[in-house]
Amino acid sequence: MSQPVLQTWTGAWPVIKSSLPLSISEGVIDQNAFDAIEVDALFNAVNHASTTIGQAVLYRSLTQPLQALDAIQAKQDAVKELQEDPALKAVLERIVQQAAEDEKNFYLLLFGEFLGSTGTAREEHEIEGFGYLQYRRGVRFMLNLVEEISAITTPKSVYLQAIFTQILSFTASRDYSLMQGPVYLSEQGIHSKEQRETSWIPAIIFKPRLFKPLLISLVFGALWAVAHFFPTDIFKVSVEAIPTAAIFLVPMLLAYVPIVGGYDRDHAIIPLRNDYRQSQAIGESLDALGQLDELLSFLRYAEAYSVPSQTTEPLTDLPRQTMVLPDFVNAIKQQLNLRAVKNPVLGKGNPNYVANDFVMEQDRLVLITGPNSGGKTAFCKTITQSQLLAQIGCFIPAEAATLSVADKIFYQVPEISQLSDGEGRFGTELKRTKEIFLASSAKSLIVLDELSEGTTFEEKMESSTNVLNGFYRKGCNTLLITHNHQLVDHFIAEKIGLAKQVEFSHELPTYRLIEGISRVSHADRVAKKIGFSKQDIDNYLEAEQRIDASPAATPPPSLEVGHTGSLPVATLPPSLEVE
Repeated sequence: MSQPVLQTWTGAWPVIKSSLPLSISEGVIDQNAFDAIEVDALFNAVNHASTTIGQAVLYRSLTQPLQALDAIQAKQDAVKELQEDPALKAVLERIVQQAAEDEKNFYLLLFGEFLGSTGTAREEHEIEGFGYLQYRRGVRFMLNLVEEISAITTPKSVYLQAIFTQILSFTASRDYSLMQGPVYLSEQGIHSKEQRETSWIPAIIFKPRLFKPLLISLVFGALWAVAHFFPTDIFKVSVEAIPTAAIFLVPMLLAYVPIVGGYDRDHAIIPLRNDYRQSQAIGESLDALGQLDELLSFLRYAEAYSVPSQTTEPLTDLPRQTMVLPDFVNAIKQQLNLRAVKNPVLGKGNPNYVANDFVMEQDRLVLITGPNSGGKTAFCKTITQSQLLAQIGCFIPAEAATLSVADKIFYQVPEISQLSDGEGRFGTELKRTKEIFLASSAKSLIVLDELSEGTTFEEKMESSTNVLNGFYRKGCNTLLITHNHQLVDHFIAEKIGLAKQVEFSHELPTYRLIEGISRVSHADRVAKKIGFSKQDIDNYLEAEQRIDASPAATPPPSLEVGHTGSLPVATLPPSLEVE
C-alpha cells in the first residue's frame, strides 16, 4: 500500500506534488520515463480535483500507477457507479466541496506557524494567539467528514465501500477520541477518555478555550479564602476599595492570559498536532477523502475534454469527443488495441485533434518513421499517456480501448551526456537502454525515441539492430521512433515487426499514422519555417557584407534567439522573418 500523503508532507505546508516515481525495479514508471512522457502536463490536464488532498492523491496515482488488474477494475467499477447513480455522485460532490472549503483549517492546525499572543497573521500558514480557534476548526474538519460519510447509504462498488470503511474506521482510533475530547494532560503524557478510564494519575483536562470556568472558580475560591481568613479592605465593595483591588486583580488577569494560553499551546495543542501529523489513522482517512475527490476528478476530466477551450459557439453544435474506460485483458504479454485515440493532453478542448487507430498485439516491434514535426513523438506519448491513465482507473480519449496491464512503462528519449559521465552521448543513451532491457518483461510497454545516437551510421545500424533483436527475443512489445529507414527495411525483410509512418500531404503533416516506411526528410521545410535555411543564412551574410561596405551604415543587428526556441536567428528584413 502506498504511504499516506500526509506522511509525505514533511515541510511547512502541504505540497500537491509530494509523491515521487519509484525506482526502475519497483514501480511501473521510473523518473526518466515520468519526465519523458511529460506526466506533469498529463496531471495538469486530468486534474479537476477540488481538494488539496485530492490533487495530491491523483498525482501519487500518476507517479505510482496500479499494477494489479483487479485493483484497476475495482477503481473503474467505482467510476461507473458514480456515473450511473447521480444521487450518490451529488452527495459526494457536496461533501468534497465542503471539505475543499474547510481542509485549510486542518492544515493550519498541523503545519501552521505560531506567531505568539501579539502577532498578526498575514499569511495563510500563520497562527495568531495561542491556537484555540485553529484547533477547534481543524478537528471539526475531520469530525465532520466522518459524520457526513456515516450518513450515506453504503455504496455497491468494492472500491467505494473500502473508502467509506477507511473513513469510518477512524472513529475507533485514539486520535478520533482526542479530537472529540476531553483530553487529559498528565505526567505520563496526553491521554484520551478511554485511556483515562484505566489510569488514576492526576491529570488536567484540556479544552480548547482560554476561558476555563473551573480554573477561574478555583482562583476566586482562593481569593475568598484569603479574604475570609485574612480580612482586608481589598475585598470590601466600596468606591474607596476599587483602586486597591485593581492594583491586586489587574496583574492577576494580565498574567492569566499568557500563563494559561501558553501552557495549553505548549503542553496540549502543539503535542496534539504533532501526534495528528504522524497519525496513520488520520493519514489513511485523508487519503480516502482524496480518493473520493480523485474519482470525481476523472468524471470532470471526461466532461471537460469534450468542451473546446475557447469558443463562442453553442456547445450543442460542437462535435463531442468520446471518452472511455478501457477494457482490460489478462494477457501474458503487453497488448494494445485502440480505436480513434487522441492525446490526453493536446486533444483536451480541441475537437479538431486528429485521432488514430493503433493495434499492437503479436507484432512485438512497431517501427514509426516520418519527417520532423509529423507527429511521431506526440503519437507515442499518446500511447504511453493513455496506458498510464488506464492504469489509474481513468478515462482515455478514444472510441474504444482494450489493453493489458503493463508491469513497466518505459520511454527513452535522446539524452545529452554529462561531463561526469565520461561515456559521451552514445554511451549515456546505451546505459539507459541497458537499464530498460534488464528491467523489462513481455508485459512491459517500451517506447524508444531513436537509438544509438552519437556514432557513425554503420555503428548505429549494428547497435540498433542488436538492441531491437534483444527486445524481440525477450518477447517485449516495443515501439521505435526513427528516421533510419534502412533499419526499418532490415527488420521488415526479416519479417519482424510492423512499419508505420506519419502521413504528409503537400509537404504538410496530417498527423495520421498509416502503413509504410517514410523515406523523405523535411529538414529544409523546418529550417525555412524557423528562418534558418541555407537561403536565410546566405541572405543574412549578404546583408552583413553590404552594411560593412557602407561607412555611414549602422552596425548589423546582433543575433537574437527566435521565438521558436531554436538556434539563434538574426533580425532579418521583413521578407526573411520567421513565419
